[in-house]
Amino acid sequence: MPFTQPFVDALAKDAGFTLAGVATIPPPGTSESREERRRFEDWIASGSAGEMDYLKRRNENGELVRSSVRTAFPWARSVIVCVANYNAAHSRSIDPAPPDAGWVARYAWSGFRSESESTSAMRPTDYHKVLLKRLEALNASLRQTLGSFESRSYVDTGPLVERVYARYAGLGWVGKNTCILNQQLGSWFFLGVILTSLELPPEDLPSFAPDRCGSCTRCIDACPTQALTPYQMDASRCISYLTIEKRGAIPDDLRDGIGRQIFGCDICQDVCPWNRRAPIASDPQLAPRPELVNPALDWLAAMNAGEFRAWFYGSPVKRTRFDGFRRNLAIAMGNSGLERFLPTLEGWSHSEDPVLAETSTWAIRRLDCLD
Repeated sequence: MPFTQPFVDALAKDAGFTLAGVATIPPPGTSESREERRRFEDWIASGSAGEMDYLKRRNENGELVRSSVRTAFPWARSVIVCVANYNAAHSRSIDPAPPDAGWVARYAWSGFRSESESTSAMRPTDYHKVLLKRLEALNASLRQTLGSFESRSYVDTGPLVERVYARYAGLGWVGKNTCILNQQLGSWFFLGVILTSLELPPEDLPSFAPDRCGSCTRCIDACPTQALTPYQMDASRCISYLTIEKRGAIPDDLRDGIGRQIFGCDICQDVCPWNRRAPIASDPQLAPRPELVNPALDWLAAMNAGEFRAWFYGSPVKRTRFDGFRRNLAIAMGNSGLERFLPTLEGWSHSEDPVLAETSTWAIRRLDCLD
């Protein structure tokens, strides 16, 4: 059986993915390779990566590791890009919600309940682990048919920009919000990749999906912190970066724009017209935990460190850490306009954690101004 797009897509679906495609890695010196390097290098040079130093890592030759797959893996010839739909039939972050509700990004809602645990609470799942297990199963199936080859599997952890290769694989176009958009699925999906030494037959090379954003700028117009310009995102202003990756204090001028977002942000995807008819996922390992949809800020603020671990161990939410999570809650409370949060904020303003104390003091002042 040859290494072809239909063959890989069929095996990927058997492994639990929604669909898959294969991208050829541009050889060094080609226009595609030079453009790929230039765009990433310019983005890093602009400071748009914020404090995410792992994106700025360079090899012994001074090249940015993530600027080109072949920089890190000279043997790599193709990238298998796998898609897992996680769209859920629940409200959007931009829909009306109680003023005391926070927002957790849709991708972090996921949980799992086995048949033997049908009456118990759902256990949190992390898409990184779920997808990596499926990639390993796909890799094993490929080896059974094609024999031995060099490979590496990654879910958001590899030295490559996944959406670039999703585009090369014909799975969608990069939208103005910098998300990969698929005409049928919208953008509510995860990407997992397998770098391989396999070569795709020339007659099976995928064609690029046309850019269907047109003149629409809804994502850019809706971003509360002005993190977006067409096809570019300044991570240092992005709410997802600020509430997850950013350590320490969040800049004062961006706190109002964060609104009620306590982990990540879905706004630029929620307003995208291509997500209006996106199909609802039926993936049991990525099913939403109802408690995390518009969660009450009181409930989350009442958690101690142990309860936070119990609720979010094995979930992407744990990445923000307990101190960062409470920092985010303080900002959401300050933006809520609800004076009943003042006792909690007053207590936190005397915290031994200087970031939580300062953020809570800011939130108290903000509520006083809104009074």
